[in-house]
Amino acid sequence: MGNEELLKQVGMGDRDAFRQLYHNTDRTVYSFILSIVKNPQDAEEVMQETYLKIWTSAASYQSQGKPLAWIFTIARNLCYMRFRDQKRQADMGLDDLTGEELGELCIPLENLTDAMVLKSALEILREDERQIVLLHASAGLKHREIAAELGMPLATVLSKYNRTIKKLKQYLREE
Repeated sequence: MGNEELLKQVGMGDRDAFRQLYHNTDRTVYSFILSIVKNPQDAEEVMQETYLKIWTSAASYQSQGKPLAWIFTIARNLCYMRFRDQKRQADMGLDDLTGEELGELCIPLENLTDAMVLKSALEILREDERQIVLLHASAGLKHREIAAELGMPLATVLSKYNRTIKKLKQYLREE
């Protein structure tokens, strides 16, 4: 059963269809969200919010394009809402009052250096470059799949991917 049919079933409250939709899309959606928020902890939280929104909104899904594009739109909107909320908290000085740590995810010490290098490397990329590289490297999508999901010509995705990889290699040589 394809994702579009699964979404229709989810809209009718089918939990098994929801599980299957999640299984079909979770890696791709996580990579997409991570390419925007750049923080694994935030990405996991936004991903949970995304699938909750899918569960509650699937009945209103209109088949106008690819289901993954609809899911990406939900995820992107939730990412931007998170950015606005974080900015509002920072502007109001609430970070210290919430008891919430805004530091890095606690990872084993031996991986800390790699994580810091990866984070700084991702920060030099534009959003579209990050999305293409992470969807390919992390989610395992083929370039033509990325092109279809992001609504870009295949040649554009290929050239951006190749330029971005060169940019990352140059950056990592300088580090």
